[in-house]
Amino acid sequence: MTTRGEAWRKELGGRRVTVVGLARSGVAAARLLLVLGARVTGTDVKPAEALPVEARALGHAGVRLFLGGHPPEAFEGADLVVVSPGVPTELDPLEACRRRGVPVIGELELAWRAMEADVIAVTGTNGKTTTTALVGALLAEGPRPVLVGGNIGRPLSAEALGVPPDGLVVAEVSSFQLETTETFHPRVAALLNLTPDHLDRHPDVAAYAAAKARIFLRQTAEDWAVVNADDPAAHALADRAARARRIAFSRTGRVPEGAFVWEGWITLALGGRETPVAPVSEIFLRGAHNLENVLAATACAAWAGTPPERLRAAIRAFRGVAHRLEWVRELAGVAFYNDSKGTNVDATLKALGSFEEPIVLIAGGRDKGQDFTPLAGAARGRVKAAVLIGEGRPQLRAALGPVTRVVEAAGMAEAVAEARRLAAPGE
Repeated sequence: MTTRGEAWRKELGGRRVTVVGLARSGVAAARLLLVLGARVTGTDVKPAEALPVEARALGHAGVRLFLGGHPPEAFEGADLVVVSPGVPTELDPLEACRRRGVPVIGELELAWRAMEADVIAVTGTNGKTTTTALVGALLAEGPRPVLVGGNIGRPLSAEALGVPPDGLVVAEVSSFQLETTETFHPRVAALLNLTPDHLDRHPDVAAYAAAKARIFLRQTAEDWAVVNADDPAAHALADRAARARRIAFSRTGRVPEGAFVWEGWITLALGGRETPVAPVSEIFLRGAHNLENVLAATACAAWAGTPPERLRAAIRAFRGVAHRLEWVRELAGVAFYNDSKGTNVDATLKALGSFEEPIVLIAGGRDKGQDFTPLAGAARGRVKAAVLIGEGRPQLRAALGPVTRVVEAAGMAEAVAEARRLAAPGE
């Protein structure tokens, strides 16, 4: 019997496929398509000199390249179009392809169709990277080969042909990746939380939520939908969209099925039985949001039958991921943390809430259409000073200026030096 992946891989042979966007995901998609025998065209709005060497090298590998724009010629005769996550899906050339009946899918969908392995997919506004990495760590000593990828690291298209059929893929998936899926079917789909984000790309919060909801689209009653019981928006979205078995996680109370905190222990409830897994005191990561991430990861790993003693050992050993409340060092009595992957207001609120000590905050970058006013309440009495960088400085100054001292810096190096000058021992 021909499997899903075999059928798709054979179907691509000789097909004309255009890959739109040649960053990491696009390069991985183009290379996968070449291996499968497709005739590949690549296009990117950036000129050749602005693209990484890996993208430029595609031309030598047999990819027809159109750079510096998306001309009609790049799409002529295409049987399929694959879109990178960073490319807006409403581009005129993509709409024209859809009108002609040409399928337009994303890199995640391409990789999924080429694989045979089961997938555990993690999405949400915040916590995806930490939770995905921890699920991988919880499953690492199990009997099935485990690959961790997607938005967290290497694109899945770069790994799709190397994952054995009996493997487990743990994938961080974003709204941009999910909005271009059609048949993507994770056996476990985790929705960690849902707050406004990426409103510079999605037209409104409803569209952002609809993209996230696609993680549940192809699941059946045989699958698991792991959902944050403490997040009303995530809970409501799952109620509307999920048909799979509901597995909840909560740090505030018991759940009928899932992971929760009881008497200081992470506890699993499955099949009418409650099993203590690990004391909360053994979690290295700071903050209530990281406790939620550990609960979500524990629930996901339980689907694979990971025994409690292995879960506890992995939880105790896990030290987090780079750029997520990552402890850097202590210098002259001041603790330095890197939370540079906290790229929205809700992530910053959770980070600030993780510390009792006074904080000197470096903040900035793009505003992505967010409302910064909630930062004022979190900063009052907690943020000693804020050093602002990037194009979001005016909005951040308006929010933080009334409640704390605000200074500006031209770049990160200057900001770190200024923050070090402002911080005192114990901060």
